[in-house]
Amino acid sequence: MHPDAWLVVIDPQRIFASPDSAWGSPMFPDIVEPVRRLAAAAGPRTVVTRWVPAADPQGSWEAYLQAWPFADVEAGDPLLAVVPELADLVRRGHPVVSLPTFGKWGYALQALTGTAPHLVLTGVSTDCCVISTALAAADAGATITVVTDACAGSTPDNHDAAMQVMSLYPPQITLATSDEVLAGTTS
Repeated sequence: MHPDAWLVVIDPQRIFASPDSAWGSPMFPDIVEPVRRLAAAAGPRTVVTRWVPAADPQGSWEAYLQAWPFADVEAGDPLLAVVPELADLVRRGHPVVSLPTFGKWGYALQALTGTAPHLVLTGVSTDCCVISTALAAADAGATITVVTDACAGSTPDNHDAAMQVMSLYPPQITLATSDEVLAGTTS
């Protein structure tokens, strides 16, 4: 992994991982091991993000949470907790950025990584929070590597579609496997 890169583990929460959740990704179990290997390599340059509903949703978020009332819970609800398989990332003191938005690029993440960092993106869901983060960060000048086998889509087809869209943005966004990232064969 490039020594200046930041690993961003996007929303590894029960709400997106549990098969019992309406938002649970069937692909999530397959990304745990690649994420863990990448986090071990990134060390202190690892950031975990969490989606949390806004306390007072405005605009389209109000309708969104009305459409998905099961997700309109307090930030500390167990449904929004980081999954046990990756909870040690939080226990080890890696920073956590919790936001009521799909995309996690913004002031909180910039304060940790700098305004034009190299971000290695992993997490869930490829077709929502990952792509929203990648496009906004790239547009702001960040260099993005999306790790294809460390992202989980809402479905395999949606994952592939999101990867196809992100592949249209080189050199700002590149796609790579976890092995390629760990070997340092990506930019």
